[in-house]
Amino acid sequence: MNKMRKLYIFIIFLFTMMAANAQNGWSKDWFQNVKLSGYIIGEYQYSSQKDLTPHDKFSLRLVRMSVDGKIANQFYFKIQAQLNGTPGSNSGPRILDAFLEWQKYDFARIKIGQFKRAFTFENPMTPIAQGFMGYGTVVSNLSGMTDRTGEHASNGRDIGVQVQGDFLKNNAGRNLLHYQLAVYNGQGTNTTDVDNKKDFIGGFWVMPIKGLRLGAFGWTGSYARKGTLTDATTGVSSQQIVSVDKNRYAISGEYANNDWTFRSEYIHSQGKAFKNSSETDLTINESIGDKSDGWYVAAIAPIQKDVCHVKARYSSYRSDATWGNSNNQYEIGADYIFFKHVKAQLEYIRVNDRSVSNSNYNMIDCQVSVSF
Repeated sequence: MNKMRKLYIFIIFLFTMMAANAQNGWSKDWFQNVKLSGYIIGEYQYSSQKDLTPHDKFSLRLVRMSVDGKIANQFYFKIQAQLNGTPGSNSGPRILDAFLEWQKYDFARIKIGQFKRAFTFENPMTPIAQGFMGYGTVVSNLSGMTDRTGEHASNGRDIGVQVQGDFLKNNAGRNLLHYQLAVYNGQGTNTTDVDNKKDFIGGFWVMPIKGLRLGAFGWTGSYARKGTLTDATTGVSSQQIVSVDKNRYAISGEYANNDWTFRSEYIHSQGKAFKNSSETDLTINESIGDKSDGWYVAAIAPIQKDVCHVKARYSSYRSDATWGNSNNQYEIGADYIFFKHVKAQLEYIRVNDRSVSNSNYNMIDCQVSVSF
């Protein structure tokens, strides 16, 4: 039996047992609102980029299942797995979330396990709720998805402990301030610490009117690899640990109300990156320096509330914080929600990627999502 089959069997067994236990007598006193849920996103994408093979493709973008619920009305838990991907690789079937959060007090909820990094507004959003063909390029590169440092694809997640809360209620009972403070390994999902250093991420936002959030985030830490280095003078090889810094901040704003959404974020990063994806390759990518930044501006407007929307986004990511290597994307699109659990969306994207020789090309992206 191969590794993928074992993982599938384990995940299905785990979800089945937890869902079944939620129905029996003893669990009623301890487990509340336990549910099995998930979603599937199918995608067709075309690109006119030269030298790209293939130019168009169908794919299963995401297949995810999760179990979540409450224990003794104080603890919230969630286990989420991604089932699609290439077996045996960092993008293959794997556990995404596995955490427990003590929620007795709204002003101090404590979470432990593997979960989304507390950085930016967009990173914690689910791919369906995020609204576009994918996360903004700057969010993907500087929030631990396909991270600039060379960290394996971690879907914006890491292992650690977080405290977050809401307070300062107004007369209507709506909280005006939210904060998040967290410490992580700094190595991404399903991976232990390497350099005995931790990542610290903090953020807060104010909510002066209904639907409006204005926030700021900070992140300091490192990503490390362990591998073999050969001394250029002596020729002697030895096992070494090499770390690259992650010093980042983000400024965020969002207005989401009455089915209208406007969102914009700027992220800046200081710290070098590894040149190759291999987690034992210690070569530093000196060509892109130690600074990068980017931003996006997005808008989603209803044509028919909760049914049909038009949308537009401009995003830019500068891998070396200069325009000479910037990736700029201009998107327009629309979606249609057939009913609560089925949505189709279509986007046209004009790309100006100055880091490649054929910098200008077009893309078309079509996605259908089904949730349960």
